[in-house]
Amino acid sequence: MYLTKEVKAEIFVKHGQAATNTGSAEGQIALFTFRINHLTGHLKKNRHDYNTERSLVKLVGKRRSLLDYLKKKDINRYREIIKELSIRK
Repeated sequence: MYLTKEVKAEIFVKHGQAATNTGSAEGQIALFTFRINHLTGHLKKNRHDYNTERSLVKLVGKRRSLLDYLKKKDINRYREIIKELSIRK
């Protein structure tokens, strides 16, 4: 499995300030980004996996809505997470 407890905890420590702070917008955005990158790699190998493609689109939408929320709430946190995860190319 690509997403173990340890990997999740590491993501939340790095972006959510604590392993138990799983509700922070930054932590969730980082987790979604990790999953999106994994699914993108999977789809490059398996082009006709439409269920995974649908899941990817749903995840991107969830991340987008969290980013919109963060942008509305605190623009500095938004800019920091965008830069840290290098989401915008």
